[in-house]
Amino acid sequence: MGSQFEEYALENPGRGAQNDAPNRGVPMNRSRLSSTSVLIAAAALAAGAWGATSSSAHKVYKWVDDQGVTHYGDQIPPEYAAQAHGVINNQGIEVEHTDAQKTAEQLAVEDQKRLDTEQRANRDRNLLTTYGSVQEIEHLRDQRLSLLIDQIKLKEQFLETLNVKMNKLKVTSSHYKPYSSDPKAPPMTDQLTEDLVRVGSDIHTQEENLREKRAEQANTNQEFEGDIARFKELKGIH
Repeated sequence: MGSQFEEYALENPGRGAQNDAPNRGVPMNRSRLSSTSVLIAAAALAAGAWGATSSSAHKVYKWVDDQGVTHYGDQIPPEYAAQAHGVINNQGIEVEHTDAQKTAEQLAVEDQKRLDTEQRANRDRNLLTTYGSVQEIEHLRDQRLSLLIDQIKLKEQFLETLNVKMNKLKVTSSHYKPYSSDPKAPPMTDQLTEDLVRVGSDIHTQEENLREKRAEQANTNQEFEGDIARFKELKGIH
């Protein structure tokens, strides 16, 4: 309504001001023209602000379904909410991105990788602070292996003694039932039975201990070889 009034005033500058001097109509019209420009600019700013608010309030999401097809919409279906998705602007450019939620297995793998990295860093630091040369590592390796070799020899000797004792017990038990073929053979004594069981158990235990010591010997040698190789790598030794 105000706009129509101002157009009328522009087209009829003399009306309503006939008693004024002839040159007073132009400034009045210019003043009204400036007011109209201000109103138009304000309306344009208001429209722009409304458009910005509307565009920010209504996001356009982009996601991919199980068949690999890309979809767009103002809402993400619940079954795809945990998957990777993005927000695009009115030019089709992705302005936000959300990674897919990771499963418990993926998180466990990442935790293990992080732990391995920390352990590797600690190992490198220990190597550099503990040893000054490859010869120092080799010297400690030889000491450890020598100790393990001595322990293995002792267990082998003890196991041999137990086997000799078992063989003697078997010879003795052959004179008693149920191992003797003589129908008149007496039954085996309780003491002999207990000795056979005990020595047999000792042999089994020593055999297991011997296997463990031999495995420890192999692992120790392998660990030191790995330390030597890593120390050379850290020091740039070829």
